[in-house]
Amino acid sequence: MNQPLAGTVPGTMSENARAALLKVSGLTVSYGGILAVKGIDLEIHRGELIALIGANGAGKTTTLKAITGTLPACRVEGHIEYAGAAVTGSSAFDLVKRRLAMVPEGRGVFTRMSVRENLLMGAYTRTDKAGIEDDVARWFGIFPRLKERATQYAGTLSGGEQQMLAMARALMSHPDLLLLDEPSMGLAPIMVEKIFEVVRDIAAAGTTILLVEQNARLALEAANRAYVMESGLITISGAADSLLSDRRVREAYLGEAGV
Repeated sequence: MNQPLAGTVPGTMSENARAALLKVSGLTVSYGGILAVKGIDLEIHRGELIALIGANGAGKTTTLKAITGTLPACRVEGHIEYAGAAVTGSSAFDLVKRRLAMVPEGRGVFTRMSVRENLLMGAYTRTDKAGIEDDVARWFGIFPRLKERATQYAGTLSGGEQQMLAMARALMSHPDLLLLDEPSMGLAPIMVEKIFEVVRDIAAAGTTILLVEQNARLALEAANRAYVMESGLITISGAADSLLSDRRVREAYLGEAGV
């Protein structure tokens, strides 16, 4: 059962005054007889950075893929609403046109395309050529390593460089909502720091973000609100700073047993 924490004030005027950009209601995902997501509810308002944390296998990635229509053959039930319209069952292509983009776990770069070509693929829904070139220059400025490797195949980049490229490629579509799946996975600490710096900057500039992240502390320190997912269910939700100080979260996800 979803348990709001102390410090969360659901139902306040400021919370209800703005419609949710993304609203998920009663979402279930099953593979044959296995129920991976068990009827979850969550919502995200414009301008928020929301963290979704939990152990491996909790259903976090499955939830993101259900939202973006990128799951393999399975049964998805429930209601997903984005920007005021039902999008349950919509294709990933259609959602990108509606300005919802995802950076998948494992980055998913086009390995046999150059860095520059990957960025241009991120802008395939756009027709403003000058604006696209401006954005390429902008991301080369934010990630100088990508500029140095502009003509290099993306498959030859390091894991951190591929993560930079995957994020920049997704942002080339100018999404209103960006879904990030495990952006720090497998990266060196200095690279994780850079990725989270960019995540915070993107959020501060107005892009709404749903972040799935194995490093619960970093995710909660960056987020406004958060959900905890366990065995396909949302078990705890609330303000991110409240979750950081919550005993259950600290023991299970922050390595602070007995606090």
